[in-house]
Amino acid sequence: MSLLEVEDLRLTFGGVRALDGLSFTVGHGEIVSLIGPNGAGKTSAFNCVTGFYRPDSGTVRFDAVDVTGRSPAAIAQLGVSRTFQNPRLFGELSVLDNVRAGTHLWLRQRMVDVLLHTPRYHRTEQRVTDEAHMWLDFVGLRGDRAGLVRHLPYGEQRRVEIARALARRPRLLFLDEPAAGLNHGERTELVDLIRRISAQGTALALIEHDMGLVMEISQRVVVLDFGRRIADGPPAQVRSTPRVIEAYLGRDTDDSELAAARGVIRGD
Repeated sequence: MSLLEVEDLRLTFGGVRALDGLSFTVGHGEIVSLIGPNGAGKTSAFNCVTGFYRPDSGTVRFDAVDVTGRSPAAIAQLGVSRTFQNPRLFGELSVLDNVRAGTHLWLRQRMVDVLLHTPRYHRTEQRVTDEAHMWLDFVGLRGDRAGLVRHLPYGEQRRVEIARALARRPRLLFLDEPAAGLNHGERTELVDLIRRISAQGTALALIEHDMGLVMEISQRVVVLDFGRRIADGPPAQVRSTPRVIEAYLGRDTDDSELAAARGVIRGD
């Protein structure tokens, strides 16, 4: 049984169909990428699965539990975490405290310990701090962790957001365009990071426009167009599918345009 099962999702905004009967799965420990032209419905799918949108119809199951329409907090509690197209961090908090905030899903504190700052409270706080440092080490963050996160460069902020998502101890991690805005070196490090996350047994679902990265790390690729799934399979199979090439370029294309489209989808 798949870890995530999305079946026949439909979502409209003012008469515009963002999702039109979309179905896909993510297996335990699998790396799956959702790709497609702008407006294909990729982020809408992520938002429905993670509880930020309520679909008009369809079903989302996580580990055989129906989570359709549940709140983001309730879905996160089951073991689903995510990042966003633009990092959503607490700008007035430190780098370390942003990651510490991710531990709230499993942290257990008694009110009396918090109010009286008992030894138990201090032990728990130290444990949270140690785990936050561990995840910052894991994502390869360099530099000051006590400074405000908003002072970090864009690429480093993305690392912090991933570290915070990992601090929730997810079983499934959604990454929304993780390579956007990264330079070549940062992209290479991202590929390594995604593989190390997967090696821990965490399943990953990515939205990504960098086709080279998608083809390099994905075990399976799901292609969307106008809110529908038009292809689903291993990268080598998907990148040669005529419907995928057509979705990226349209129907009226000459041979040179088709060759260029195949190069983009291959990640050349």
